[in-house]
Amino acid sequence: MRVIAALAALALVVAPTAAVRADEAWPQRPITMVVPFPPGGVADVSARPVAAALEKILGQSVVVLNKGGAGGSIGTATVAAAKPDGYTLLMGLASISTLPEADRLFARPAAFELKQLLPLARVTADPTLLVVTSDSPWRTLKDVVDAAKQRPGAIPYSSSGNYGTYHIATEMFTSVAGIKMSHVPYNGGGPALRAILAKEVELGLLGPSVAAGNISAGKLRALASWSNSRLPQFPDVPTLKELGYDVEYYIWSGVFAPAGTPEPVVAKLREALKRAINDDGVRNALATAGSPVAYLDAPEFGKFFEADAARLGEVVRRIGRID
Repeated sequence: MRVIAALAALALVVAPTAAVRADEAWPQRPITMVVPFPPGGVADVSARPVAAALEKILGQSVVVLNKGGAGGSIGTATVAAAKPDGYTLLMGLASISTLPEADRLFARPAAFELKQLLPLARVTADPTLLVVTSDSPWRTLKDVVDAAKQRPGAIPYSSSGNYGTYHIATEMFTSVAGIKMSHVPYNGGGPALRAILAKEVELGLLGPSVAAGNISAGKLRALASWSNSRLPQFPDVPTLKELGYDVEYYIWSGVFAPAGTPEPVVAKLREALKRAINDDGVRNALATAGSPVAYLDAPEFGKFFEADAARLGEVVRRIGRID
């Protein structure tokens, strides 16, 4: 019995030490960064240069996995339920703050809860842009509002999914403007962009990094931004506030891990992300894509995330059930 007791006591000492050593050895295999949307959207544009930089810093492959569906819920829920060992990360968008509230609004089980996700770093924070094709008869936001009043509920607009970033931002505007348009959800920002270009819809919102190339190429025209001031890369595009609509909205992207990830791993992840996001190559890649870095480390990002989630949750409850 004395031998058994001694071995048990030794196990209590050795087990934590072994766990610490396991954490210290992280990473020992490839890491997956889940993007809960198809390629071509804001999250994907943010994830790829960051993942490439992390590979060099950590010495392990960082694989970007596009897992779209349900406005981002499917991929996000995958990470929320993943083993908290540092090998599964999420490049999420502001929409993760609205999706659980939308589930509750429709009295269905939430695909995930925000408490299941641990904020590690904010990468970007961009306002949305309202765009039409370059041959659209609408040249100003007033043109769109006038048309929507003449054809209530008939003008189709694309979004990245129900209660996603583009959907919520558009409905915030239509609510203030007193108009109604027809929502056509797609499976991510990339498909929503393609729908506008293919004229499956008449207009839509896009992040600057998604819209910039097509605006430069003369395929799209931006009519307004959801920013608090004009964007340097689009100095001729007025803000909603300039035009008399008190609406502001940002599509931020950020890296999350499953809640419960060991602190030693979190510390290494935070340091690696700080180095990656501040790398000149990553900054240049994101700036060229039209989405400059807006880095926040975990403590600041956590506070930002909490406040933004509270604000957007209230928006969902105020808007209520929307198609």
